[in-house]
Amino acid sequence: MIGLCLGLAGSIWAQLPVANFTLAWNHSIEKIRWEEDYRVTAQGLVLEQARVRGNGAGMEIPNDARLENGSWHFRRHLPPLQPLQLGRTPQAGDYQLCMDGECELVSRWVGPANISQPFLQLWSCEMTSPSHDG
Repeated sequence: MIGLCLGLAGSIWAQLPVANFTLAWNHSIEKIRWEEDYRVTAQGLVLEQARVRGNGAGMEIPNDARLENGSWHFRRHLPPLQPLQLGRTPQAGDYQLCMDGECELVSRWVGPANISQPFLQLWSCEMTSPSHDG
């Protein structure tokens, strides 16, 4: 079974048996929520759709975005990401992983962000255990 791995440089810190997830965070400067929906495939993480509640520094809304329920919805056409690299610092706040309508801070699975490990990677991987969610 293909699932989601979290870690760094190929070292697996956590595995989640999911086929889809939403990555969510608040922009570190603008404090505006951003959400991206991913599908987990053998080729990598496929970005299906993104939503943002406003625009600001580094948050330009694409011309084809549509406003729906207070958020701009849009699609980016990218190849599968393998891995998806996230910058994590204590000052920026944590990312959330949302699965089946429930959101949890990434730190639940990999511990809090710290200066010595400013990055986290997410990638699709073959599950090595039935469920390892820290």
